[in-house]
Amino acid sequence: MDLNKKVKFADMVFAQEVDGEMVLLDMNSENYFGLDAVGTDIWVAMQQKKNLQEVLESLLEQYDVEEEVIKQDLEAFVHKLVESGLVEVVA
Repeated sequence: MDLNKKVKFADMVFAQEVDGEMVLLDMNSENYFGLDAVGTDIWVAMQQKKNLQEVLESLLEQYDVEEEVIKQDLEAFVHKLVESGLVEVVA
């Protein structure tokens, strides 16, 4: 995955943080998705940062984990969001 790309959130996805964890609702399919604390941190960083590289750098500051591990986790997380139709990766 090209980390210089950014994430575009689907228009019909409603996100709300509840007790430190993000709950997502896809208004088209009416499916709910729950994110744990780490998933919530990634979601928030994707909203605030310019691209996925900046998201990765933000996560490296938050978590004491090797860069390659966080990178793989970030890529897997984004891939699942794309598969679910919640986001798309754009230039």
